Amino acid sequence: MQRLARLLRYDYPELMPLWVNVFIDVLGFSILIPFLPFFSTRFNAPAWQIGLLLSTNALFGFFSGPVWGTLSDRFGRKPILLVCQFGTLVGFLMLAFSNSMWMLYASRIVDGIFGGNMPVAKAIIGDVIPPHERSKHMTNIGVAYVLSSLLGPGIGGMLAKWGILAPGLLSASLTCLAILLTSVYIVESNPALRDGAPPQQAAANPNHPRKKESVIKKYPATRYLLTQWGFHNLAFMLFSSCISLFAFLRLDLDAQQVGLMLTLAGIVRLLVRFLIFVPLLRRLGDHRTLMLGLTTFVVTYILLCFVRTPFQFAAILCLHSFGASCTRGIMNSFMSRSVQPAEQGQMMGLSTSMDNFSQIVGPLAGGVILDTLPLWAYGGLAGVLAFVPFIMVLRPMEIYQSMPLPKNNLQTRSYGD
Repeated sequence: MQRLARLLRYDYPELMPLWVNVFIDVLGFSILIPFLPFFSTRFNAPAWQIGLLLSTNALFGFFSGPVWGTLSDRFGRKPILLVCQFGTLVGFLMLAFSNSMWMLYASRIVDGIFGGNMPVAKAIIGDVIPPHERSKHMTNIGVAYVLSSLLGPGIGGMLAKWGILAPGLLSASLTCLAILLTSVYIVESNPALRDGAPPQQAAANPNHPRKKESVIKKYPATRYLLTQWGFHNLAFMLFSSCISLFAFLRLDLDAQQVGLMLTLAGIVRLLVRFLIFVPLLRRLGDHRTLMLGLTTFVVTYILLCFVRTPFQFAAILCLHSFGASCTRGIMNSFMSRSVQPAEQGQMMGLSTSMDNFSQIVGPLAGGVILDTLPLWAYGGLAGVLAFVPFIMVLRPMEIYQSMPLPKNNLQTRSYGD
């Protein structure tokens, strides 16, 4: 009972509404996954148009993410989060009443343009959580993703008999709930504004981000970490976006079989996060845990080249989940800690832009490889891409501790600490 009580105790209850918001944001999209074949038959669209439909959202998010993140540095996290959520609501309503491919594209473009929920959410974590605890709480975003990915397709499947209208309206309703939670429970966390200073007064502050250059130009560590994140995310999305197609081509597994294995991998990721990750982080520290995770990715992608049985494939998926639990939250934490408090939004906007770039390139590259090259090249390329961030993590560097301190508002320590 004591172990369960420790598991349920949460040190930052003010972030609970944020986790619910991230969960709802991802769930609203994952509900639509079972409808991809429906779009193809209903609108007589070839497969490449359906793939482009998914990439369109990421393409517009690639450009809008840094903008929303920077605006949240200037005008506050809460108002920008609300603007993005209202834009997402409009996108889901357009989707619900779509009767042509161009309306589907328009709905995903609108959702991509207002895709600032994730960078602002990460910026709030950077505002609230001290640097030494940030890795653990950044990992909770991955937990919200996994839970939504597990539940969303099942809910969408149950609503399938009503066509796209029902899941579209449900996604819109969930977004309304997220707007309500943000309005009532989310507290402004931007360090330049949380003491009650209006945006105009905060902007006049010489330390305000509007007066400063881009964090990419300003901090060498930020450029280094963003490059590392970019290579990692390319390998991650290459694997994640086309793994079902690989399973079909290599093992002749159908959608139901792959779905069960992906569900198992999702459960493994949850168990690792809640039962293994925190003790491992305390024992090894951020840097060694990250090295373990990045090593796991390289090994996973290399082993994928030699998969011959469904059992081996399931083991690969579970190993990949372990690597993700040990890696992605820590990398987000390091990126957050590489800038000052008032630059969290800009930093997280840039990292989200890298996410969207990977979501554009990963599926396209994976499809081309599986269609034209030997199947081992799929895991081989992912392994090569994953090897780059592993090599980069071996280099120590100075990163900023982006949390106001009693005497100074800036402190540095080694990336390897």
